[in-house]
Amino acid sequence: MKISKALIILLVLLGTLFALPEYGKAESGVVYEVGDIVLNVRSEPSSGGTVIGKLQRGDQVIAFKEEHGWIQTYYAGKEAWVAAHYLIMKDRPNKISKAENQELKVTGQSVYVRSGPGTNYSVIGSTTVGDTYNIVAKDNGWYKIKLHDGSAGWIASWLTNKPSNTNNSKDQNNKVTATVPDKVKGISTSNPLKGYTIVLDAGHGGKDPGAIGLEGIKEKTLNSQTAEQVANVLRAKGATVVETRTSDRFLSLDQRAEISNAYNTDAFISIHYNAFPIQTVSGIGAYYSSKSKDFALAEDVQDSLSNTLPLFNRGLYQEEFRVLRKNNAPAVLLELGYLTNPSDLSIIQTTGYQEQAAHAIADGLVNYFD
Repeated sequence: MKISKALIILLVLLGTLFALPEYGKAESGVVYEVGDIVLNVRSEPSSGGTVIGKLQRGDQVIAFKEEHGWIQTYYAGKEAWVAAHYLIMKDRPNKISKAENQELKVTGQSVYVRSGPGTNYSVIGSTTVGDTYNIVAKDNGWYKIKLHDGSAGWIASWLTNKPSNTNNSKDQNNKVTATVPDKVKGISTSNPLKGYTIVLDAGHGGKDPGAIGLEGIKEKTLNSQTAEQVANVLRAKGATVVETRTSDRFLSLDQRAEISNAYNTDAFISIHYNAFPIQTVSGIGAYYSSKSKDFALAEDVQDSLSNTLPLFNRGLYQEEFRVLRKNNAPAVLLELGYLTNPSDLSIIQTTGYQEQAAHAIADGLVNYFD
């Protein structure tokens, strides 16, 4: 029996459609991650659209609508389109349960209010300790609250007096850690870091500015400001803190490791901020060198940071950075945001953010030594 050429083409097209991965159709408002490819960002939903940028493996986008296998997102502040079948779903919407007429009180300092239930949503405002709001709905550890101007926003439950159990444990294959900061839980801990020596390293300095961000912001400056906040919190919790530098001076990587190795150091923390040519890349991450020596420290500190800070969690990376590799103590290098991302930069320059980071690092160390 002869089959027409048109029918063969139709069957091939249908087979291609059914062969697409299950994440091929994008859902609005969902966070997606770029798969193992350099993905073109286009001006319109078509392979003939002008390429206005590129995304790398692991970069994330938020889908705002889907059209014929393309999703509309934003790139460099402008509407843009990417092919949906190269994206992997990271944040599937959860069923939102109603929670009308309940009231909550904010227990965290400088808490961000977001447009949706997660740290990947934009910041639309802020609140602080003692503020009260009515709960409109709840979704996977986040509360939708009615703001005083009549609008609505989302706040992390673990920064209120009604923490959700969703945020207090990790995957069942990993160890359980308490990610709610002590100051939020209202637990009075007396010097939990007493007896521990922490070497705190403000990255770069002197002739080495580190990364240069938007508006000419130098990484070494933010590193110093943040390290000062971290040192204050660690000392308040009883730790002996050794700082590799407290002024704008240059130190080699070997010198930083040597300072740590000169002490009976229990943990080494190197503070940094990141940069990337594509402005949409954002978030926080932690680097370790040795799986046996450094990983547990990096994991506990990054867990605490990702559950406290408002920026996207980029996770853990193993790298042979000299300042880590040459260190006898458990060591971690933290990247606390991108100087080249406008949203990140507007947040990480604030004292409130740096204080949050300091408390999160301290809480991560408490978890690590516990």
